[in-house]
Amino acid sequence: MMDAVNYWPLLGVGVVIIGFAIRANPLLVVTLAGVITGLAAALPFDDILTALGDGFTHTRTLSLILVLPLAVIGLLERNGLREQAGRWISGFKNASAGRLLAMYLLARELSAALGLTSLGGHPQMVRPLLAPMAEGAAGKAFGPLTDQEQQHLRAMAAATDNVGLFFGEDIFVAFGAVMLMHSFLTAKGINVEPMHIALWGLPTALCALLIHGCRVLYLDRQLANGKWRKAP
Repeated sequence: MMDAVNYWPLLGVGVVIIGFAIRANPLLVVTLAGVITGLAAALPFDDILTALGDGFTHTRTLSLILVLPLAVIGLLERNGLREQAGRWISGFKNASAGRLLAMYLLARELSAALGLTSLGGHPQMVRPLLAPMAEGAAGKAFGPLTDQEQQHLRAMAAATDNVGLFFGEDIFVAFGAVMLMHSFLTAKGINVEPMHIALWGLPTALCALLIHGCRVLYLDRQLANGKWRKAP
């Protein structure tokens, strides 16, 4: 009589598919898939950690996970991703560059606050999608953009990503900077919980959201007034 085959370790494959579909951190997805596969195969947790460590040390292929998404994005850009993003956003009646950047700022800050820092980024989101969409929305409202207007929109798109990430991740309790502050204060005899440090980052994050949100919304008025078209 044949032994029953254990299919539970295949759960790891499902974790990889779901993780990549929701654009989660590839390193986190692969690690989680490995742990779930090991647990489903009834391996001791210590053996799972040992296997992950040995795999990382011996194969040295982990960098491929980080480089592969960039190669895919480059291929998509070569086949018209940026142009298609601009055309897509110009089809919305009430879309504007300022509103688009404000919505991205809110989404970026909220996702970073939850620890999902890889949902955006300059090579993955700003260059191939956000900046072309902002240019497409502005071009629809104000006609062909000058080079100065294009450069300013690209700079504002990059700044929006930076502001959302920087101030959002400061209120994520497991963020490295929060843990560093906790360790430093504890070493100096100041007892403070990481949760309290993260909570005290909330006022700064809200101020950053409000101030930069106003800046990007004011961008529409500056474009309407032709500020960068009048510049020498």
